[in-house]
Amino acid sequence: MSDSEDLTEFGSIVERIEKGEVPIKNIERELICPICKELFTHPLILPCQHSVCHKCVKELLLLNHEDSFSTDAGSECSNPGSPRSRVPSPSMERLDRLVRSASLRRSFGGRGSVSSPGWRRSSVTPRVTTFPCPGCQHDIDLGERGISMLFRNFTLESIVERYRQAARAAVAIMCNMCKPPVQEATKSCMDCKASYCNECFKLHHPWGTPKAQHEYVGPTTNFRPKVLMCPEHEMEKVNMYCEVCRRPVCHLCKLGGSHANHKVTSMSSAYKILKDKLSKSIHYLISKEDQVRNQISELEVLIHETEESGQLAERRANEHFERLFETLQEKKTEMLRSIEQSRNCRLDKFKSQVEEYQGMLENSGLVGYAQEVLKETDQSCFVQTAKQLHVRVQKATESLKTFQPAASPSFDEFFLDTSKEESLLKELSFGGVPDPPMIDLSQSRVYNEGLIHWRLPEDSLPTDHHVLEYKKVATEDEAKSKWQMSDHVYGSSTVVCDLDRYCRYAFRVRSCRNGVYSPYSPEVSFHTPPAPVFGFLFNEKCGFSVERLQLSKRRDSVESVAGMAFLLAADRVQTGSYICLDYIVGDTGISHGRHYWAFRVDPSSYMVKVGVASDSKLIEWFHNPRDTSSPRYDHDSGHDSGSEDTCYDLSQPFTLVTMGMGKLFIPKASITASAGDHGNRVLPLPQRIGVCLDYDAGRVFFYDADTMRCLYERQVDCSGTMYPAFGLMGGGAVHLEEFITAKRLSYM
Repeated sequence: MSDSEDLTEFGSIVERIEKGEVPIKNIERELICPICKELFTHPLILPCQHSVCHKCVKELLLLNHEDSFSTDAGSECSNPGSPRSRVPSPSMERLDRLVRSASLRRSFGGRGSVSSPGWRRSSVTPRVTTFPCPGCQHDIDLGERGISMLFRNFTLESIVERYRQAARAAVAIMCNMCKPPVQEATKSCMDCKASYCNECFKLHHPWGTPKAQHEYVGPTTNFRPKVLMCPEHEMEKVNMYCEVCRRPVCHLCKLGGSHANHKVTSMSSAYKILKDKLSKSIHYLISKEDQVRNQISELEVLIHETEESGQLAERRANEHFERLFETLQEKKTEMLRSIEQSRNCRLDKFKSQVEEYQGMLENSGLVGYAQEVLKETDQSCFVQTAKQLHVRVQKATESLKTFQPAASPSFDEFFLDTSKEESLLKELSFGGVPDPPMIDLSQSRVYNEGLIHWRLPEDSLPTDHHVLEYKKVATEDEAKSKWQMSDHVYGSSTVVCDLDRYCRYAFRVRSCRNGVYSPYSPEVSFHTPPAPVFGFLFNEKCGFSVERLQLSKRRDSVESVAGMAFLLAADRVQTGSYICLDYIVGDTGISHGRHYWAFRVDPSSYMVKVGVASDSKLIEWFHNPRDTSSPRYDHDSGHDSGSEDTCYDLSQPFTLVTMGMGKLFIPKASITASAGDHGNRVLPLPQRIGVCLDYDAGRVFFYDADTMRCLYERQVDCSGTMYPAFGLMGGGAVHLEEFITAKRLSYM
């Protein structure tokens, strides 16, 4: 498809969207309030750009208000956390009660919100003005003005009204002015906020009168103001758009309000830009309709597979637990049988012993029998019987002296210690495989050591520990080309030590929960610097200008600020000249070896020069200032030639590279850029810049610290002690990397 055909198709799509010809019946899910789950009614735009019904916002505030009272009273529900953990979605009954209470307030002269076409924002707000957004769960603070700070989303309201009209197409909108019989309305006046049939419209909007100039549309019940007014300055129209807060503002908001220091654009410019972006995004989605349908088909297949896999998992789980139940039942039956047998055996022994001891009682058993034998007078008969009886009596006597129960009443041998088994059962995890973490590139840094940060997906379950693995990429050393594993990490970051210089390393991490490991995170690679990290902070005593440079308390950031001295110095500057640079250096010098450091330059900086300088050159800069008002003077070269390129071949005791306005400028005589090629000399400003000084070789290198691509190198005279040097002018800031400052800060 040619460009002209593509533009024609794009224009037709935009025209259809603007005319409302795109089917609206399929967008109901976008028109549902996330709280009441009904079509939006008077939707308000929250600071996070989500929309909520006006009555639902008030309901959330009232719920938070009640929660605060219950918390102060010492209610049982005192769990700490954000409001989103306490505020349930309001029910329809509560919303209806809120609307009824608002109506009662209006009837008694209150200033509650009105739910008619002439609705106004409430000027009475609850004491609590903070609540969680139901869409993104971010805490929303409405401030002192409460709900009145929020804009009404008229665009969404109009779309909802069109949806309602499409849903009840058979129900006509009737004329508000007709006498019975009432006719069907053919148009609605946005100024009069009424609907008319043709005859009534002509009657109430006669030609040649001011009413004839009123704006009219098709029949509708949604009448919105023609001009959007500022919620902070109610008499002012919004005519600008704040890019920081992403909301319309008026000129008073910009002059002295909360948006005074924010970047704003005209409403027409914001309208054009946002409409163009939205139209292009819609065009892209429409052009990818086949791809979306294919992905929907894939998702439907995955849904079917998920249902089958879930059912299979349920059957397997039932089988496993049935086997466990059967095994436990068998062991239970076996143990109970053993206990019963042991109990019966012991009872028999105790009963026999009781009978034996009962025989020792007088006139009963053995004693009674012996007494009867003693009555025998025949000696031979007595001896014959008494011999055996005497043995039995002696045994009974011995048993009486050394009493011992025939069995033990304790069943300790049948006590089961199932604590290990219970612990194993409790450790069984049914949460599935943990979600893989993601390495956070914005917080991870690799120098001589690697500081690797990662984060878990939202709403993921806690993990037991993490395992970080790393390896050297594109190396012939087989030992280091294999993945090396760190110890168990119980936080979200770790430090990897003993990394080789000027090599690329790949990193990946995975989580473990209950012995189950997640898949690996996507591999990310970092390039180590070509030299050991050089630790320093900014020097606040050598040449530092307090009037024009602002140094952080940690001395790891410096910012150029305009002051009175800057304006006074401009009094002697002629056209075509510039005011001098303000220099600041590191507090530690280099006298031998190879060293590397990195930093960030704010993209909004006007001009910043970075590099190295010797102690002798610093003395010249700080103690022997030139006439900086001369239009030919250049701080880079130290002479009045206007360019350092003419003396590039000369080895000088300093080297500085210029960057500013989001660009990095390579000197003309650089060996990495073609002479006279402006396109190659002006590069996008890297997010992080690295500098490597080889003192012994007398060379300095400038790198893109993220990719370790050398941007510029040159010879430098290292006859004295060399210092990291920075020059700022006209607004700018430099921030040292954390690894660079960590060593020095630990001793402060």
